Amino acid sequence: MKVALVHDWLTGMRGGEKVLERFALMYPEAPIYTLIHEPGSVSSELESHRIETSFVQRLPARRQAYRWYLPLFPAAVRGLDLSDFDLVLSSSHCAVKAVRTRADALHLCYCHTPMRYAWDRFDEYFSPRQVGWPRHLLIRPTIAALRWWDRATAPRVDGFIANSGYVRERIQQYYDRSSTVISPPVDTTRFRPGRTQADYYLMVSALSPYKRVATAIEAFNTMGRRLLIVGEGPERDRLQAMAGPSVELLGRADEDALLDLYQKSRGFILPGVEDAGIAPIEAMACGRPALVLNAGGAPEAVVDGETGLYMADTGAPGIIEAVDTAEGLTFNTEAIRAHAEHYSVSNFDQRVTSFIQREVSARQA
Repeated sequence: MKVALVHDWLTGMRGGEKVLERFALMYPEAPIYTLIHEPGSVSSELESHRIETSFVQRLPARRQAYRWYLPLFPAAVRGLDLSDFDLVLSSSHCAVKAVRTRADALHLCYCHTPMRYAWDRFDEYFSPRQVGWPRHLLIRPTIAALRWWDRATAPRVDGFIANSGYVRERIQQYYDRSSTVISPPVDTTRFRPGRTQADYYLMVSALSPYKRVATAIEAFNTMGRRLLIVGEGPERDRLQAMAGPSVELLGRADEDALLDLYQKSRGFILPGVEDAGIAPIEAMACGRPALVLNAGGAPEAVVDGETGLYMADTGAPGIIEAVDTAEGLTFNTEAIRAHAEHYSVSNFDQRVTSFIQREVSARQA
């Protein structure tokens, strides 16, 4: 079978790109089709594949402003020529699940989530406070059209994988399609417990409004406890201004620095609604408890009271209560680590391979 991989854009190594990297290792000869590629921004494994881009690649200021080309994405997806391939494996959180394939080809989609900003979280991305009233009013009809297109193109997928039960429900709600849940992979051979511990909690997050980093900062300002935040994003300046003396924004961290931060932390903090959440599992692979909001897909990976805690959705007070509770508990590092092993890359590869083989056999029957 001739196989092609498809991904929305290649501009950095986040959770979706880690999933794509596993696909690339499964199919080392497969080209990768994407809307935009910033050379050098993803892993050497992904960069080693032939990468085909859309016309958006040639538009001005694509690196800084590619999200503002959102109205062009349906046309860009339509221009990706996948007619030579028997199996198309897409990794999508935005548009590329809508790619066109041959009638006899099999298209399987690992769906990180249906487009959040097109469906239930528009205001978290495009509120007047975020983009100003003129842009907000212009964006609303564009997003309405994109929402219609997103649902209308869902039948182009022959089989969906959801990265969590939460996303499975979203796929059912917005696309009226069933899906198989396969959690994203974590490199548990790399993320392992360390030997020392420091007195801080850790966040690893994009600095965007929907991540609720400001809520965590408010909580740790109130407690006077140390919070280290790894990540960059459009809210950096605002968050830096509100951070008290016990909160540090570290920006980006390389792989070795991030591992060290996980290993030495008292625990991991995730205050926002995530579709799945790889970072809490990376922390648990290092033997550290994950304190996650009891909403979205992240709680599915945490055993409350054993490998972490669920935080009530009450803003900063919910975070404070969870941290205070965690300080009174003794967590078993080995048990936390053993739980995280369920999300290893080998388990992920096995489950995805079985899914693909099952879908191929059903098509050939």
